[in-house]
Amino acid sequence: MTERETQLQGLATEWRTMAYTWRDCALYALAVGATGEEPQYTYEKDMQVIPTFGVLPYWGAVNVTPQFPRPRAVPVLVEELLQPAQSYVNLDYEFLYHRPIPAGKGSFVYRDVLTDLFDRGEGRGMAVRSQVEVFDEGGVLLCTNRCTTLFPTLGGYGGQPMDRRASRIPDRAPDFVARDHIGAAQHLLYRLTGDTNLVHVDRAVAESRGLQGPFVHDLCAFGYACRLAIGQRFPGQPERLRRMYGAMKTVLYPDTPVELHLWQTGPGQGAFRLVNAATGQAILDRGELDWD
Repeated sequence: MTERETQLQGLATEWRTMAYTWRDCALYALAVGATGEEPQYTYEKDMQVIPTFGVLPYWGAVNVTPQFPRPRAVPVLVEELLQPAQSYVNLDYEFLYHRPIPAGKGSFVYRDVLTDLFDRGEGRGMAVRSQVEVFDEGGVLLCTNRCTTLFPTLGGYGGQPMDRRASRIPDRAPDFVARDHIGAAQHLLYRLTGDTNLVHVDRAVAESRGLQGPFVHDLCAFGYACRLAIGQRFPGQPERLRRMYGAMKTVLYPDTPVELHLWQTGPGQGAFRLVNAATGQAILDRGELDWD
C-alpha cells in the first residue's frame, strides 16, 4: 500500500438523513425537464418518482441533517485533506435501483464511503471512487450510488492503475432518439434540489475554474437521460429500472438542445449517449441501462 492509499484508507462521511415530501419529488422532476405531458412525476395524485431522485443524497445540502452550507461528499473530504493545485471533476456515475422510492414523504439515510483509488499516472491524475448506499428510515436499501472523480494534479504516486471501461454502444445508428432542451435557468432549478455548489450559480467562481460561466450539474444531465430513456423503453413504469451508468464528457451549459441516442443491446439492456444537439458533442457517453 502506498503512502497516499494509507492516508485515504477508510475515508467516509458521517451518517446523514435527508427528509423529503412529494414536493421535493415534483421539484426534482421539473429540474430534470419533466413537462405538463408527464403529470405522473409532478402531480401528487398517484405520483411516481423518477428513479434518479435517489442520486440527490450524493451532492445534497438541502433538507439534510446534520446541516452543511455546501455538499460534503468524499471528493470534498479528499480535497480538504490533500489540498490539490486543481479541483476535482466528475468522471462517471453508476446508479443501482433496488426498489421504488416512496413518493409521498420519507427520509433517506446514507453516508459516502471511499471504495477505490486509481493512479492514472504523472500528469493524468488520481481517480477516487466512492459509494453511497441509500436506505429508508426502516433500514431498507433503496438505491446505491457510485461516483468516480478525477483530481488532475495528484497522479504518479505509484498506485493501482485504472482500466478503461469498454463501451456497450454498437457501431450503428441508434434505435431510438429522444429530443429535449436544457432550459436557460435549468441549473438554477436543479440547484434547488440540494446541490448548492457555487460553480452552478456564481459566475466569478465558475470563471475561476476556467469555465464560460455557471453550468448545469452533471447529475441534472444524468436525470434527463434517465427520464428520456424511461419514456422510450418502458413509459409509465419507472420502477422497472435496475441500473444506469454514464461517463461525463463535456460541460453542459444552460439553454442547450439535447438528444438522447439509445440502443437496444439485449433483453432488458440498452446503451445510450446524451448529445449536445447544437454541436454533436457527447455530454454523457458510454451509457448503460438495465431494466426488468
